[in-house]
Amino acid sequence: MSNRPSPAASPAARRSVKDLQLGEAGTICCLEDPEMALKLLEMGCIPGVQVRLNSRAPLGCPITLVVGDMADYTLSLRVSEAATILLK
Repeated sequence: MSNRPSPAASPAARRSVKDLQLGEAGTICCLEDPEMALKLLEMGCIPGVQVRLNSRAPLGCPITLVVGDMADYTLSLRVSEAATILLK
């Protein structure tokens, strides 16, 4: 399993967690930044897992995500970190 986006995906078609609207969900496809990938994997951001945007701070950063099927597990991320999590 690769943490890199497929070459067939055009930059315009790629969508990241930072692009989600409040309440919208998506399934993690891959992690774009190799340096950030280990941290995100350890926090549960694994390819194939569904995430839902739970809230966004008044100035836009940070955001909170509900990760997986566990509604009680929320994760707070900087928008720059969320931008490295690509969705299917």
